[in-house]
Amino acid sequence: MRRNKVITADAAIALIRDGDTVSCSGFVGIGTPEALIGALEQRFTQTAAPANLTLVFAAAPGDGKDRGLNRLAHEGLIKRAIGGHWSLLPRLAALAMDNRIEAYNLPLGVISHLYRDAAAGRPGTLTKVGLGTFVDPRQDGGKINARTTEDLVRILPIDGEEWLFYKAFRLDVALIRGTTADLDGNITMEREALVLDAQAAAMAARNANGLVIAQVERIVGRGALDARNVVVPGILVDHVVLAPQSAHRQTYATDYNPAFSGEVRMHPHEIALPPLDERKLIARRCAFELPFDGVVNLGIGMPEVIAAVAAEEQVLDHLTLTTEPGVVGGIPQGGLDFGAAVNTDALFHQNQQFDFYDGGGLDLACLGMAEIDRHGNVNVSRFGPRLAGAGGFINISQSARHLVFAGTFTAGNLDIVIEGGRVRIAREGRTRKFVKSVEQITFNGSLAAAKGQSVHYVTERCVFALRAGGLQLIEVAPGIDIDKDILAHMAFRPIMDGIKVMDARLYTPGPMGLSTILSTLQRGGGLRDDADCPIGIANSTPLQYAVGIRR
Repeated sequence: MRRNKVITADAAIALIRDGDTVSCSGFVGIGTPEALIGALEQRFTQTAAPANLTLVFAAAPGDGKDRGLNRLAHEGLIKRAIGGHWSLLPRLAALAMDNRIEAYNLPLGVISHLYRDAAAGRPGTLTKVGLGTFVDPRQDGGKINARTTEDLVRILPIDGEEWLFYKAFRLDVALIRGTTADLDGNITMEREALVLDAQAAAMAARNANGLVIAQVERIVGRGALDARNVVVPGILVDHVVLAPQSAHRQTYATDYNPAFSGEVRMHPHEIALPPLDERKLIARRCAFELPFDGVVNLGIGMPEVIAAVAAEEQVLDHLTLTTEPGVVGGIPQGGLDFGAAVNTDALFHQNQQFDFYDGGGLDLACLGMAEIDRHGNVNVSRFGPRLAGAGGFINISQSARHLVFAGTFTAGNLDIVIEGGRVRIAREGRTRKFVKSVEQITFNGSLAAAKGQSVHYVTERCVFALRAGGLQLIEVAPGIDIDKDILAHMAFRPIMDGIKVMDARLYTPGPMGLSTILSTLQRGGGLRDDADCPIGIANSTPLQYAVGIRR
């Protein structure tokens, strides 16, 4: 008789050995096996075992406080961590920044592909993703601290072109999560918001003669599952753990929303509209770049608001919005629901989404920005003692046909007033974002300019474009004084040529008529070039990028 694979969390975690390499699924709280993580922490605090683990994670399975992989931030438990996104893992990041563990930050998409390549027995992943950034071995090679010495990334020239080769890891244990398991370990994900890399990670561990432990919320008998709904076949799974509901929430913000798993659809009018503040101003200006019939990625933070603007302007039917964990279509969510979406068209596995992204499938990407220098370099990954990590930023920013960075001009207690279609800076932010040199290069502006990538930097008071000679100031908001409100708060002087006034419709309440604006651009007519109707993007972006026309 076939054995029953269902055991307790404690019994499953007891099988992890000292020195194992353990991967953990999860994107924020989605797909994060909280019960397994909790059992691992409890075992270590009670017995000091297992010790010296290598922890591998693509996204950041955590809430920015105490949940997820933050629970494993114990000296002695973790020897090395290889992660894509660290900002929601402050306790683990503290160990890395204090030089108490070996630690790497590699692009999220690369780690996602490494699971698949490890499963296939390949030596590693070959890609251009990361060239010219901090993961390039001529910079940091993805190493976070001085304790970290092994080279996981190297330059590999092929036919006169530079590529990066990322060394594959051997997975001893894969911790994954699903919805339903049968007694043979077949796993479905009908109530999960994402499928992530559970299948690839399980296959990588299985093919390395490792251990696969799956957390689920319900168990059914043999033969009860539709084979077409099985995401992780039972041949890849060693043990199944039934988790309590408190350790199996759909996201860290939501116990369960049937719209996140595609059981129901939401009407766009049900989406809360953001107030007209600096975040919405920036999102509105970014929305001028949206390509009709194009495919768009929206990053975490400021870009999240663009989806709400698109819904308010009734242009969602003309776009396909995506997010890096695999969402295709629908409306991405924000905050601790980030990664989930409503009204989705389809779900990719996370590694498949990055195949699409890396291959040039994105017509437009809107990402956040924290530090920008005169070359157009952007840092979103490291700031003094704070480690944010790159996440999918490097994959997405290097590969999108047209790229928009979104963020306030300064940071920290910024206060703006919008009145009469004009902007007034009531209180300037404490921290400059346009600096002489970024602390870490997460996006290389010089390489992007050299290959002709269309790049804009959108703030609440002005817009810059990337040129061969650096940043060019191309638009200024009505009411903003260039010398007092812009140049005085920059550590460098941008190119100053052909500056336009930003469209006044951005600064007035109510819908802007975005559908008409984008339709005009789609026809190639552009917007009128005069003070009454500023041109917006028509003069600053090549049309094939502005409207997503593929050549």
